[in-house]
Amino acid sequence: MDFMKPETVLDLNNIRQALQRMEDTIIFYFIERSQFFTCPSVYKKDVFPIPKFDGSFLDWLLSQHEKIQSQVRRYQAPDEYPFFPEIVQPSFLPKVNYPPVLASYADEININKNVLKVYVDNMVPGISSGSGDQMENLGSAAMADIDALQSLSRRIHFGMFVAEAKFRNETEKFTKLIKNKDIKGIDKAITNTAVEEKILKRLLEKAKTYGVDPTLKFTQHIQNKVKPEVVVKIYKDYVIPLTKKVEIDYLMRRLEDEETT
Repeated sequence: MDFMKPETVLDLNNIRQALQRMEDTIIFYFIERSQFFTCPSVYKKDVFPIPKFDGSFLDWLLSQHEKIQSQVRRYQAPDEYPFFPEIVQPSFLPKVNYPPVLASYADEININKNVLKVYVDNMVPGISSGSGDQMENLGSAAMADIDALQSLSRRIHFGMFVAEAKFRNETEKFTKLIKNKDIKGIDKAITNTAVEEKILKRLLEKAKTYGVDPTLKFTQHIQNKVKPEVVVKIYKDYVIPLTKKVEIDYLMRRLEDEETT
């Protein structure tokens, strides 16, 4: 997949391959986060006095990362969406003129607030090694959170490329659904239960494989760093539904560009 070549980006086979690679990244970042306890103080406002900042420690650390990363063009990339778009800075590097692939309003579809809330409330408890604070590891836990969050965000917002590819492949069908504001119909049209089941089975095997030390002998006690069933549940209950939300939000506005041409 090459963002300078739109035809490669909207190839569903290329999209599926990209999504499979993202599964690997997400699982490995979950494994990194699993070294630490839940560390609830990281996610609560006003626990630590941060000068001139209203938010949690994670909010502050993530926003500082995004401020720096924006200056090296991270958020100019078509597949990257910031959690704090208001702090994005201009880059001193030459601008990359990516050919347009998505509709003109794509940058306006950003559900990272949802991603952050679901991650803190529902994912962290499942992938952490224990409950409560480890004061010596608050920074390390938050750094691991940032990697996991950014990989989840990229995977979920990649749904827009899926939606665009499907729209172009079945333009007449989706145009009718969009004009009728048929959200249930769009949801049904973008859902492929067989593919989703295949994803979940693949995730289960990947989590089983990546989460253990391969040097252990069969006679030794083997314990996964992250429970494979937890990874599957996260995808089934949160990642896939949030991706579908992105797809639907994108498709519901898809005719806007057609109306202005």
